[in-house]
Amino acid sequence: MSYDKLSVGQEIVGAPFSPTRETIRDFCEASLDFNPLHLDDEYMKGDFGKTNFGGIIMHGMNNFGVITRMLTDWLYEQNAVQRRLETRWKSPVKPGDTITPRGRITALKKTSNSRWVCLDVEVRNQRDEVVAVGEAMAEFPH
Repeated sequence: MSYDKLSVGQEIVGAPFSPTRETIRDFCEASLDFNPLHLDDEYMKGDFGKTNFGGIIMHGMNNFGVITRMLTDWLYEQNAVQRRLETRWKSPVKPGDTITPRGRITALKKTSNSRWVCLDVEVRNQRDEVVAVGEAMAEFPH
């Protein structure tokens, strides 16, 4: 699909991701983030203020990763590039969940040097609960 065929409101959907204890551990290794939130079931049995997670949780940056993959998969075949992504985590993701990223075009803008697409992005789990939200911008060079 070319830039000229894009429209505000158009949606894209990324590949689902199902974190496991192993993928969470792999992310700990890759990111050097060994926070017990992601590794220690005993630690996670405790309360954190008014919150009890009931077990380990996935790194929030994995949400960023599934959104980036969705954008890259969509943009790469069109010779376009992701230029910005901002996200906010809304709820934890646990081993056994399946999360799916989605994007919706909110604006299209042409400048003298390029063409731009703004999107709202979100990640939902298998219960249709929003676990992350954000905004992205992509460039479709001339």
